Amino acid sequence: MPLKTSPSKTQPLLLNYFSAGQVLLLLSLLLLGLMLLSLSLGRYDFAPLGTLAELLKAVGILSGEANPVLMSILWDVRLPRVLAAMLIGASLAISGAAFQALFMNPLVSPGILGVLSGAAFGASLGILLSDQLWVMQALTFVFGLAAVGMAMLLAKGELKQNMIILVLGGMITGALFAALLSVIKYVADPYSKLPAITYWLMGSLANVSGDLLYWLVPFVLLGILLISIQGHVLNVLSLGDDEARSLGIQVEQKRLIIILIATFLSALTVTLGGMIGWVGLVIPHIARLLLGADNRLLLPASALLGASYLLLVDNLARLALSIEIPLGILTALIGLPVFAWALKHAKKGWHT
Repeated sequence: MPLKTSPSKTQPLLLNYFSAGQVLLLLSLLLLGLMLLSLSLGRYDFAPLGTLAELLKAVGILSGEANPVLMSILWDVRLPRVLAAMLIGASLAISGAAFQALFMNPLVSPGILGVLSGAAFGASLGILLSDQLWVMQALTFVFGLAAVGMAMLLAKGELKQNMIILVLGGMITGALFAALLSVIKYVADPYSKLPAITYWLMGSLANVSGDLLYWLVPFVLLGILLISIQGHVLNVLSLGDDEARSLGIQVEQKRLIIILIATFLSALTVTLGGMIGWVGLVIPHIARLLLGADNRLLLPASALLGASYLLLVDNLARLALSIEIPLGILTALIGLPVFAWALKHAKKGWHT
């Protein structure tokens, strides 16, 4: 069934020239090209075609023996970081798009229910209590989910009548964990623990663990897929609860499923790379301006755009200066003006 957008005075930019399938194909090719470029760039630069040839040799598609030094750099150092950037960008962007559609508010981001504040507290607690990376990552994930669980408990019984109650519950839990984070910073050793907490909260992919990353890849991809197939449901929910129920949609159940999956993805991104903001707020706006508001196309397109965007920003973070720039700083500096520009066109894109 071909994608159709609701009547609008303006056709989304890319859909003037391409079909929905062609758009997704172009975005996929763009992402693959950026992935190859990112693998080639670094302190030791390689030609992208040479990098591709070495990778094809390593997997047996091309004959010949791969350069062991080059493969060590690619597989052990660059590939985990590139994959992490792609997964984090895609997860944050698609979660932001889903939350914006679910709450019918273009200013909503993945942290609306307190998951980022809870994850930040969990990570800081882990750094304070242990020098083991896995402890910090485990507490990050646990407290991120716990924060959203608290928000949903606060809204229990009211969620069916008013989604605003859930948002207020997220604000309460977010404020609570922000206060607890301040306590952690206050008691942390100012010479060792506090700098580590501060640096982690700024976001970075420098310490991505390949073992953890490869273990999480199936779960992240599954979460992205499960949200992507909810496009029709989100389109129907945007019509209103009564209309959605008349069309056979179990409104409360579908909302809960989408919230849980998006929260799960958001918590995983914080576990991998720390606090990386603005991606889930800005990228869905850009995707909506380019492609319209049909969530069947918007959700997968947001994931592809988010992955490409964070790859570009991470390349800038590690290559612009002799020292690495924290990723969260760059996403904020880039995201602010882009979001200001997108707000001027938000009404047009939102109703496309």
